[in-house]
Amino acid sequence: MAKHRAVWNFILDNLSVQTPVMLLYVLHSAGSSPGRQGYFMAVNARNEMMGSIGGGMMEHKFVELAKERLSKDDLAEAIIKKQVHDKSAGKEQSGMICSGEQTAFMHRLTHNDVETINKILNAFDSREQGMLVIDPSGIHFESKIPSRRYAFEKSSEAVWRYEEHIGHRERIHIIGGGHCALALSRLMRMLGFCVYVYEDRPGLNTLEQNEWADKKIIVDGYEGLAKEIDNVPEDYIVIMTFGYRTDDIALRALLHRNFKYLGLLGSKKKIEKMFTDYRVEGWSEQKLASIHAPVGLNIKSETPEEIAVSIAAEIIKIKNNADQDR
Repeated sequence: MAKHRAVWNFILDNLSVQTPVMLLYVLHSAGSSPGRQGYFMAVNARNEMMGSIGGGMMEHKFVELAKERLSKDDLAEAIIKKQVHDKSAGKEQSGMICSGEQTAFMHRLTHNDVETINKILNAFDSREQGMLVIDPSGIHFESKIPSRRYAFEKSSEAVWRYEEHIGHRERIHIIGGGHCALALSRLMRMLGFCVYVYEDRPGLNTLEQNEWADKKIIVDGYEGLAKEIDNVPEDYIVIMTFGYRTDDIALRALLHRNFKYLGLLGSKKKIEKMFTDYRVEGWSEQKLASIHAPVGLNIKSETPEEIAVSIAAEIIKIKNNADQDR
């Protein structure tokens, strides 16, 4: 999310001083293309650039074309071009051999696009959501929320439309505001998540240091978490409180809610003890299996930063339905 904002700010800064700038956008990708759908970059008339559409020879060719058009002050219509990463693809081959393909868009932006860019940046900054639309006429912003993150339809060279969800779609609720929560907040914010942190210890130094959380909520006790957190099936929950007792309280408060991901930080021994108690109480194996515990991928994490990486990797795996690609 921060990288996207940086590219749009780069474009806005150039337009504000009347420096010509070209937008390059990946509208569609398939297979092993290094440029994935939604990748984008900008190139200005001073040969400065920000962002990426995948790198390599393919990106180099598009950047050089953008520079050429900018040097000629070319205001011609936008370009949409399919690139196949296979040297046998004839005129559509990109110069890369990684297989796959992508369809890229090139369009010179003008002062007329400033309003659209400001709406995009406002969606990022205000945590609102909307939709970027790219079509043969250029870029537009619509306030409605699309059902899919990306969509591209093309019926002819002159009739096509790209849609992309803009703004924070995923939310993570971190229960506990300690060192691991601080590291996880930073990483999840970098990954574009809206981050909420809950803590029952007012004045906790790591909570006060947490500049990456969108919201920091002080609770009287973790028993009331169900009132604090809406039952949103697409949300992610990670419990990492001060100790066994508060972890247990937080888990009991949220277990019967419907979330996309519910993880519990702790040693294997601690988790085994908790789950043994829950089985005695009659908790079903299906319910226990829905809890990611110990939370995160097993990479022998030790430091808060390593723990954050392991949790983020597991969440990304769930978010992207990685198991379905096997």
